[in-house]
Amino acid sequence: MPKLISPHGGKMVSCHLELQEKDYWGGKINSLKSITLNQREISDLELIANGAFSPVEGFMTKKDYESIVHEMRLSNGLIWSLPITLAVNETQASSLSSGEEIALRDSSGTPMAILHLEEKYRYDKEAEAQCVYRTTDISHPGVAYLYSRGEILLGGKIGLLKEISHSQFQQYHLDPSQTRKIIQEKEWKTVVGFQTRNPIHRAHEYIQKCALEMVDGLLVHPLVGETKSDDIAADVRMRCYEVLIENYYPKDRTLLAVLPAAMRYAGPREAIFHALVRKNYGCTHFIVGRDHAGVGNFYGPFDAHRIFEEFKESELGIKPLFFDNTFYCKRCSSMASHRTCPHDPWNYVFLSGTKVREMLREGIMPPPEFTRPEVASILISALSPKNGNPQAQADAQTASTELKSSRASQ
Repeated sequence: MPKLISPHGGKMVSCHLELQEKDYWGGKINSLKSITLNQREISDLELIANGAFSPVEGFMTKKDYESIVHEMRLSNGLIWSLPITLAVNETQASSLSSGEEIALRDSSGTPMAILHLEEKYRYDKEAEAQCVYRTTDISHPGVAYLYSRGEILLGGKIGLLKEISHSQFQQYHLDPSQTRKIIQEKEWKTVVGFQTRNPIHRAHEYIQKCALEMVDGLLVHPLVGETKSDDIAADVRMRCYEVLIENYYPKDRTLLAVLPAAMRYAGPREAIFHALVRKNYGCTHFIVGRDHAGVGNFYGPFDAHRIFEEFKESELGIKPLFFDNTFYCKRCSSMASHRTCPHDPWNYVFLSGTKVREMLREGIMPPPEFTRPEVASILISALSPKNGNPQAQADAQTASTELKSSRASQ
């Protein structure tokens, strides 16, 4: 069997409590003070516990938090780009003391984990926003979430009492140990990971297959945790991934699994974070595309490429594969990028996300050069309203007319 890449930090973390420990804490749980976690915090809890966030073993203490915010490293010097924190308000914090155990519960009151509270501390939200998101503008979803949180952070290791259950995509919820086992069984020496929160269109497919020419296996690893309200729903996206892999990918060299993480929209910093997490899942390479993990106009198109220059590849332990914006060129009669195509932009088949959504809602099939018809059919079925409003119909007709005009001009 080929030797797998080491987890970040050299050791796979597991915060699952043994049966005897569960019984012990189960007997004491009602005597402990409690904190109710939101959905993002539950996602973080799961990924800490199963080792996806290795070497992180709990919610971050002040020393690690400040080092990450300002240096993109844990206090021991290991690269880590995003703080994983648990916030509470002043009233909640006042009742808690360092050194005690806290029950972490979900919204129904079910105990999920034990937090061994090491410290509670104040933090500077504006400084975190500026350093992590490069903006303090609350129109940025990551900044808006940060500013909505409590004023006190709780730091300490966790012990998972109850497995996080998932009603959707159960066969795809593979933790790092499970993906590593599959990779080893397939005898892949090199594996490239692909992060996505969107349907995979022809441009994404092209860069995945370019990467697959260089490595043994591809991990298509969509994020299915909390995203923006206007992002396409995870169940719709998963149907798109399934039909795409079924019809267009080599099954013996492709693995589809989900990452139950929340999207931070932190651009460059999140690109580093996504790479390190995929390293823990067994990837040796990671695809970094244009405006990775970006939102709006907060980041430059290649900021997520440049941030990798700040670290030695030997420190990261995973090799980034950088890709430019890709498109279908009619003159080339193939997918291409600015690195490979010499032709002018009017030869490109390109549609904005807004135009694509308008077309799909009105049942208009985007060109096959943009998206596979099987994928488009799923999206049309999910997004097309039963009774389209006049404005949506007008927008869709405009998009269709523009597309036909563009084709005619060629």
